[in-house]
Amino acid sequence: MSDHFKQLAAERAAEDVTSGMRLGIGTGSTAEFFVRALAKRVDDGLDVTGVPTSERTAELASSLGIKLTTLEEMPELDLTVDGADELDANLALIKGGGGALLREKIVAAASKQMIVIADCSKNVPTLGQFPLPIEVVPFGQEATRRAILSAFAELGLPQKLELRLAGGQAFVTDGGHVIFDAHLERIEDPVLLAEALVEIPGVVEHGLFLKLASKAYVAGEDGVKTITPASI
Repeated sequence: MSDHFKQLAAERAAEDVTSGMRLGIGTGSTAEFFVRALAKRVDDGLDVTGVPTSERTAELASSLGIKLTTLEEMPELDLTVDGADELDANLALIKGGGGALLREKIVAAASKQMIVIADCSKNVPTLGQFPLPIEVVPFGQEATRRAILSAFAELGLPQKLELRLAGGQAFVTDGGHVIFDAHLERIEDPVLLAEALVEIPGVVEHGLFLKLASKAYVAGEDGVKTITPASI
């Protein structure tokens, strides 16, 4: 059912896309449903240009006939559509489960609007059950890891930080960085945590997406709900 809900949310977001849009295209399983829904509209004559947030998304979108470019060529976007690993009622997000958080945040920040698409399991009262990805440069990563744990201690957060692996080796992002996943359980103050993380040398980016999403389409048994910060 989760895939069905993801598809419903993605198809609803695709309806918001209009010809001429400069479009950021997210990464992950829900975003892939959006790419497929968008491709159907392109086949029907929709004219858009997309900026993908990962090599994986670029490959899929290109294979389905969606016209693509880069932020270097098109640095201002009208809309980004992307999934989330968690979202709360204020549309604060945790993203980066797929490892593309840096490019996802750059693209979202370059967009006038961001629509989040998700199944209802991703809608939570408090962020933190999903591990928070923290992208760091490989150089000095042990020193960076210790600095992150120190910041957690000061904020009263759990001291559980794991290097993400893939095939027994450190997972490497499209940007050549590694990711630590923080198991924090509850993030009571995402803004304070985000501020602490960006102060640490070696931290490239974190998976807290704050004040970036304009609205979310969240699908469940009762259909697709629209969530906006103003609806709280």
